[in-house]
Amino acid sequence: MKHPEGDVTQTLADNSAASFDESTPLARELAEITRRRQALDADVLPLPLTTRVFTVANQKGGVGKTTTTVNLAAALARAGARVLVIDLDPQGNASTALGVEHRSETASVYDVIINDQPMADVIQKSPEFDALYCVPATIHLAGAEIELVSLVAREQRLRTALEKFLDESPEQFHYVFIDCPPSLGLLTINAFVAAREVLIPIQCEYYALEGLSQLLTNIQLIERHLNPKLSVSTILLTMYDSRTNLANQVAQDVRDHFPEQVLSTLIPRSVRISEAPSYGQSVISYDASSPGSLSYLEAAAEIAHRGTPA
Repeated sequence: MKHPEGDVTQTLADNSAASFDESTPLARELAEITRRRQALDADVLPLPLTTRVFTVANQKGGVGKTTTTVNLAAALARAGARVLVIDLDPQGNASTALGVEHRSETASVYDVIINDQPMADVIQKSPEFDALYCVPATIHLAGAEIELVSLVAREQRLRTALEKFLDESPEQFHYVFIDCPPSLGLLTINAFVAAREVLIPIQCEYYALEGLSQLLTNIQLIERHLNPKLSVSTILLTMYDSRTNLANQVAQDVRDHFPEQVLSTLIPRSVRISEAPSYGQSVISYDASSPGSLSYLEAAAEIAHRGTPA
C-alpha cells in the first residue's frame, strides 16, 4: 500500500523546481527533494562481485537498528541488487516490516540454527521487491539462546547454514543483512561470526555513544577468536534533527571518532519512517519521495559505491 501523500509530495516537488523561485522555506525544501530524487534516479549502483554480508548491531536499544536493516535492504533491492535479510531478533520486527509470514508455526531462522534445516527451505520472498528476500524470525527464537548452549559449534551455526545456502543458490545474492537482538548473546555472536562487515546505527541523541566502546571491544574479541575477517565498515547516524544543537554535536563527535566508517548521509527523524512498518512495508515503498526514504536511498548508494573494505 503506497501512501497517497507520497504522490502529492512528489508532484509538489516536481512542480517546485519549475514554478517556485525558492524564496520560501517550503519552496526550497521541495526543490531540494526534487534535486535529491533526480540525482538518485540518475545514479546506477555497482553490484559487488561477491556477496557482502552485514551484521547490523548495537547493544543499545531504540537506535533504529531494524529500521535501518529493512530500509537499506529495500533500497538496494530497488536499485537492482539481490538482497537477503536474516531476522535474528525474536521480536520479528524485520519480518513484519518486510511483509513476510512469521507466525509461530512458520519455518524460520530458529529451525535453521537449532534443527539444521536448510536455509533454502525457510526463505520467503518479500512482496516489497522481486529481488528482496527474508529468513523470518518467530517467537521460538526467544528460547534459542538457551538451546544453543549445548549444541556443537554453537557460534558457527548461522555461518555454516548461510555459506551453504549462498554456495547452492542458483542466483547470486549481492547483499545479506542480519538484524540482531539488542544484546550480546549467542544469537548476536552467531551473526558476527557469519558476517564480514558490521554496520552500527547510532542515534543523534544524548548517551548515543554509551555502550559503544563495549560493543567495539566485543567485536574485536570475536574478530580475534572466531572471525578474523570481521570489521566495522559502516556507521550510520539516525534520528537526526538538524534543529537541535545536541544532534549536530553528537554527529560531529561520532565523525571525529570514526572518520572512515561514518556515512555522510544522515537519517532524519521522520513520521513516514515510523509509520511504514505498521503497513508491513519499508519506507522505500511506503512513501518513496519522503525525506526519510530519500535518506535511506542515499545511504544505500554510499554503501554500494564504497564497496567491500580491503
